[in-house]
Amino acid sequence: MMRMTRKAPLALLIASALMMAGCSDGDDGKDGAPGQPGDPGQPGEPGLPAGSFADTIESAAEMTITLLPENLAITAGQPFSVAFSVTGKNAKGEDVPFLGMDKVALYVMNQQANDAGGAPKQWVNHVMANEAGSYMYCTPEGKTLSRLGEEVDACTLVEDEANPGTYTGTWSHEGAAPVILASASADDLHRVFMRAFNVVNAAGAGIADKIFSSPLDYIPATGELAQSDKDTVSNAACIQCHGEQDGRIANIEAHHNYQKVENCVACHNPALSGGQNDPAIGWNADFGPMVHTIHGGHKIHSLLGKELTGEAHEMFGEIGFPSELNECTVCHDGEPSWQTNVYAEACQACHIDFRNDDSLAVPHAGIDAAACSGCHTTEWMSSAHNVGDRTKATASIAAQVVNVVYSENSEAVDVDGTIEMQDKLTVTLAVQQDGSDVADGFDFGPYAKYSTLMVGSVVADGTVTKNTDVDFAGAAAAAGEVEASAIGNLNLDGQSLYLASRLSLCSKDGALIECYEGGDDTKPQYEVGYVAVTMDTAYWNLANADGSDALVSRFSQPERITADEAKCNNCHDTLANAKHYGNLKFDQCMNCHNETWGGSYHAAVEYKSDDVDADGNPVFKTIDGLSYHTRDLFAVAHRFHTGLWDDNRGFPAIHLDSSMATQGYPDQANSCVACHKDDTALFAADGGLASGKRALGVDLNFDGVNDGYLSPVAEACRTCHAHSSPAALAHFKSNGSYVEGEPSTSADLPVESCGTCHAEGKTYGIDVMHAGGAH
Repeated sequence: MMRMTRKAPLALLIASALMMAGCSDGDDGKDGAPGQPGDPGQPGEPGLPAGSFADTIESAAEMTITLLPENLAITAGQPFSVAFSVTGKNAKGEDVPFLGMDKVALYVMNQQANDAGGAPKQWVNHVMANEAGSYMYCTPEGKTLSRLGEEVDACTLVEDEANPGTYTGTWSHEGAAPVILASASADDLHRVFMRAFNVVNAAGAGIADKIFSSPLDYIPATGELAQSDKDTVSNAACIQCHGEQDGRIANIEAHHNYQKVENCVACHNPALSGGQNDPAIGWNADFGPMVHTIHGGHKIHSLLGKELTGEAHEMFGEIGFPSELNECTVCHDGEPSWQTNVYAEACQACHIDFRNDDSLAVPHAGIDAAACSGCHTTEWMSSAHNVGDRTKATASIAAQVVNVVYSENSEAVDVDGTIEMQDKLTVTLAVQQDGSDVADGFDFGPYAKYSTLMVGSVVADGTVTKNTDVDFAGAAAAAGEVEASAIGNLNLDGQSLYLASRLSLCSKDGALIECYEGGDDTKPQYEVGYVAVTMDTAYWNLANADGSDALVSRFSQPERITADEAKCNNCHDTLANAKHYGNLKFDQCMNCHNETWGGSYHAAVEYKSDDVDADGNPVFKTIDGLSYHTRDLFAVAHRFHTGLWDDNRGFPAIHLDSSMATQGYPDQANSCVACHKDDTALFAADGGLASGKRALGVDLNFDGVNDGYLSPVAEACRTCHAHSSPAALAHFKSNGSYVEGEPSTSADLPVESCGTCHAEGKTYGIDVMHAGGAH
């Protein structure tokens, strides 16, 4: 074989050219004579103009499936048929006909009277009642594979070429279509909705979210639209905690989110009931009882002393409900079915073994379920669950700071045998109960879980520093006013003060009550504790006798607060449920949670390991190298809601699991607007936080003295993301941040440059990266 060299290819090309030249007749390269033209082909069908249709979408919200009563034949005695239209978005964002649907599912149910005990009315899923699955497929072939991989009959789906975006479905198989239920009356309310499959985006990737039509409620006999009597929990109620995306519930893990209550009840109805009496199952899949059990979670144990068992314990036992479990109207925002629709399964979801429960006043063993409403009347249900009692009790008592007197070194105090001159702060409250001045002799003490006002100083930039508490227990009212004092080394002369309520009382039936019978703390007689007194945080300038011209905390300046108290209340019902003091507003939290009092009672971060102790309880383990020593309100709120917490005060409702995933937070973790105000920038013009915080104190010894200061933007990021890797900390420091473990000795910190990339409107702005992803 000849070995080719670098010169060999060129030599071969020259030789080949010479050989070809020696054989040429001089005519090579000329075009030949033209041939005979062929017969013209048939013209094709003209296509739709570009932009007049869609066959891909970028998100589930871009598709609309429309069902109309007149296009449905789903009742017994007539052949099944369905017609519907589908639109998608074109490149201009316009709704245009959607072409190419090749698989849909049809859900059909009706609302029937229930004579078998339980809820007065119930949903019946036609396909489930016919034992044919949960819904009926429609495909062009009239056959398909179920989600279990089995071939099943489907209705035959036909796209109407003359009317783009419209489709019909008919049944060509033996027997009636499974969505037709022989026992269903055409006079009953029916609910119908569709789901689309195999829909992709422009890149060919499947759309992540389920795509549903809006549920259609109507009466088949007349074609009239109707309203279900059973819709007593709205989607809006669920959205309060689970978040909203494109008009639907954003974050429900089960089945990768069926998005609306109206969709969930298609399957979670009495057809799936039972199981709550089986210790291996422990829950009832009917919608009402199931939702009660899920949201009861670990509160059923902590509040009622009951234990979920089996599947219920495994799936729901750690779920923490952020409001009060007995406050039925938090979820039931429609007709008051919680008062009128009383049946055993719903009660058992929380009370577990109510028939053999010795803690109940009346034994229930042997009582027929149909007899529930005989005793549990509308009034009884409201009273037994203390519905609205916290709100009524808070509204019943109000206080207002009317005078503050302060004197330096005016009180002789014996301190370990030595007389020391100390300062005295006296505060006078005007107090009203049920709209009238409290009676002479009224004393907060017997009614109170906490009986103090929190007092501290305010400086010109709105920063606060805690100082002391004024305790009103034992102070008797006179002429509608109550006066109490604090004595100590207060050093408040000439300063602006804040005076915030930590007056948290006890109530029963919506009225104040002494917390303990005869003052014996072993005999509680209240039903709702930590009831807040209606009181605005007061500001008082000690430089002026009348308190005028006082400086105001940033926590009381709405333009500097980017979180939204109303949004907290969406989920918690009231902030009093978020913290044990009964505080209602951010400026009642500021006494402890501010930038001048560092430290944290939850400095370490723990995760729920896969290990259990001897009693079967989960074991929490520390994450090495991750700690927090700040307690500003944003830091605590971020940490708790993302699970960067510990179990030193009991099992945290929101926690990290062994894979470091957050469990228990009901909304989308990256949705800042779940808690923050809409259309409000988190960054100020100078690149710092909009609140004006420019340094956070770190108190390592819990002695009220800061041991250093951290940069607030980096700490804000770190309290959500747990960005504590060496690379992340190096990134923070390169942008001018002082970070955990390396604080500054000065509170006068430079503004970090984080906002250069991450401020709103930037390519990597927080508004882009935290837009709230699809679930």
